[in-house]
Amino acid sequence: MAKHTPMIRQYLSIKAEVPDAFLFFRLGDFYEMFFEDAEKAAKELEITLTSRDGGDERIPMCGVPFHSAGVYIARLIEKGYKVAICEQVEDPATAKGVVKREVVRVVTPGTVMEEKMLLERENNFLAAFIRRDQRWALASGDLSTGEFYVTELRGGEDAIIDELAAFQPKEVVMRAGEEFPSPRELRRRLGTLVTTVPAGEMTEPESLGRVLSEQFPGHEDVWSSPYILEAAGLLLSYLRQTQKRSLTHLNRIERYDAQHFMVLDPAARQTLELTASLKDGKRKGSLLGLLDRTATAMGSRLLKKWLDKPLLDVDAIRERQSAVTALLQNPILLEEVRDRLKEVYDLERLSARIAYGSANGRDLQALRRSLEALPSLQQLLLEAGDDSLVRLAQEMDLCQDVRELVERSVAEEPPVSVKEGNLLKEGFNDELDALRTVQREGREWIARLQQREREATGIKSLKVGFNKVFGYYIEVTKANLRHLPEGRYQRKQTLANAERFVTAALKEKERAILEAEERSVELEYQLFSQVRESIAGAIPRMQRLADQVARLDVLHGFAVVSERYRYVRPDILGTPGISVKNGRHPVVEAALEEGMFVANDTAIGGEAGQILLITGPNMAGKSTYMRQVALITLLAQIGCFVPADQAEVGVVDRIFTRIGAADDLVGGRSTFMVEMDETRLALAQATPRSLILLDEVGRGTSTYDGMALAQAIVEYLHERVGAQTLFSTHYHELTRLAEDYPRVVNLHARCVEKDGEVVFLHRMEAGGADKSYGIHVAQLAGMPPQVIARAQVVLESLEARSQTAAAEQLDLFQYAEPQAKVRPEEEEVLHRLQEWDLLSRTPLESVQFLHELQRKLKGTGGE
Repeated sequence: MAKHTPMIRQYLSIKAEVPDAFLFFRLGDFYEMFFEDAEKAAKELEITLTSRDGGDERIPMCGVPFHSAGVYIARLIEKGYKVAICEQVEDPATAKGVVKREVVRVVTPGTVMEEKMLLERENNFLAAFIRRDQRWALASGDLSTGEFYVTELRGGEDAIIDELAAFQPKEVVMRAGEEFPSPRELRRRLGTLVTTVPAGEMTEPESLGRVLSEQFPGHEDVWSSPYILEAAGLLLSYLRQTQKRSLTHLNRIERYDAQHFMVLDPAARQTLELTASLKDGKRKGSLLGLLDRTATAMGSRLLKKWLDKPLLDVDAIRERQSAVTALLQNPILLEEVRDRLKEVYDLERLSARIAYGSANGRDLQALRRSLEALPSLQQLLLEAGDDSLVRLAQEMDLCQDVRELVERSVAEEPPVSVKEGNLLKEGFNDELDALRTVQREGREWIARLQQREREATGIKSLKVGFNKVFGYYIEVTKANLRHLPEGRYQRKQTLANAERFVTAALKEKERAILEAEERSVELEYQLFSQVRESIAGAIPRMQRLADQVARLDVLHGFAVVSERYRYVRPDILGTPGISVKNGRHPVVEAALEEGMFVANDTAIGGEAGQILLITGPNMAGKSTYMRQVALITLLAQIGCFVPADQAEVGVVDRIFTRIGAADDLVGGRSTFMVEMDETRLALAQATPRSLILLDEVGRGTSTYDGMALAQAIVEYLHERVGAQTLFSTHYHELTRLAEDYPRVVNLHARCVEKDGEVVFLHRMEAGGADKSYGIHVAQLAGMPPQVIARAQVVLESLEARSQTAAAEQLDLFQYAEPQAKVRPEEEEVLHRLQEWDLLSRTPLESVQFLHELQRKLKGTGGE
């Protein structure tokens, strides 16, 4: 075993405490990394890898400057790594031996606090969960805003993944040995960093309860469940271990019931493009990108939370609608509310930085300006005439005492640094004012000194200056030294072309100025910290105010979008059913020129039918139509108006989607397997209050297999599930199901042929389509004419063979009379004939197959 230097032994000892993080080890003005950390960091950060003496060997080493470390930490966090910051915790000048060092904070994707590393309009959630006795408990928190949510739910692996997906956490914490679902599955389905902690860590109920009570006093009823107690304790203990400081802004814990919100699994969120477009994964092109007309960052984050968790409570939905109506009916009010909201900064993250001790003078001034804008905003709401807006205004605590404190104490334009002075106003503190007077009068005396000395010596080029090394000085060029009276000055420094001097009086003034400056900077930081701590005591009030402002901001945004795109207020029903007159897809409509989108009606549920079986060619708008029905439903349940002329929406508990072709290469699943898995989830979890979108289910396998599966799924949905379903298919044969099942209704995407070309009308009409027009679509895509011509010949041939096969099959089954006694061998032969895919087999294979069946019949009943 190699013998290392004392410093490297210290490094290895500290590294053992944080084995899963890069250790930024402070050495002077640099953070250094060694061994594997250095090799990996050099590659990830594209910095130079070097080496140093480690004792018996040279060891790999790389480093980043202390003053720019934040840039490098951000890059590592963005790549999904953790960084442990190790600082010197004693003065090197007085240390005996190796300077004492320790980890002061571990930065992880889920515990980021730095403003530059956060997305302004998105939460940065960290989640933890546990599984006990077929139950799950989940805790989710955002350190940057102070939010902390807990819930309990039942179900399998999909239940916890669906709930986690609503928060889209940047990091998930779970105990080692309790890996169901596995970290790999969580990473695959949620794209998040997964951290496992030792199984025995923080598991005693008494310890967990004590930790939670210290952090959230007075909220003991929230963790009355032992499961929630364990999950919340796991999350909070992880935060404390990584942050190693007081988390006073983390003071509100909210328990919610997952059954009070619509459930959206990851597939539905992705397919419906709720928060990110399928094209590039960005907000633009998503429903969130369209709806986000908020004026504040906290309003934008709340909008995303509402989209992630649509309401099931009819009264709560209607209350949101009422506020939107009031804003829409008063355009002047809508504009004035927006103007006031624009003046409000991010109160949630300002509060968090204040509590965290990282807020500077500019942050406090931003807080003051925000609080100054709120009284007039409150007055606007009180005069709005709507009960929900008036109630919101009446509940507002405007925190004017905080505003007055900042106004009285913090300078109008403070510097970024809190340790260089000029933070506080004159008149705030007598001692500080006195120290500033000493500095000011001393500098004025020095400024006058230059003029006095010029007059006394007759040297017009004489000047009084200052630098950090030598302090104040009187400078005389060498050419003028002969004019100096003997003994007037004391020599201090010799330059190439000048000499620098001091006087006893100048040294005395310098001492007074520097002492006053040093003391004033120190005192000013102390006073500023006291102001910040005083404001921190009001953080719970400021957080409630932030919630209220964010809520108003989202409702105001709904009104802006509804006015811009002519949305209407939907009627919210307590019974299943969706009825829409001239509905539109909100995102697609917004991307087209005005008036270009073709609106369509929808009627599903109750007498209108349970399953809409939609046929028609590709590119005719079937998928867009299905998605728009889901999005109109979702918009209605977040309290927004909807793109339609008229709408009635019965509350939907879940939306399931199976739209679009996508394989899962990482998970080793084919497109068809993904399709079947998503369909299975819908069949297993849907209720009569659910909405299911199934697009071309069964197309990933052979024609007969696919058609059989599609029909069986429709029948199962009709007979067993009862969910409202939009089922799009190319299997025209399925349209006959409407004759056998009363709640199946045929729709088709209408198109017409003109001069041999197909024209898509994008209009849904009653009845089934007569054909798929697939070759026409290929022709529109620019397929070579030879391919189109050949495909037409093959199609006609296949259709003729299909008709013949159907007739022969009919004759075959007519042969077996219902009253005739059929032997088991004959049943087996008939079954195998039914399963034989004639079109995908060679003639030789079919002859051999028939020969085998004939021998079987002859051998058992024969001649």
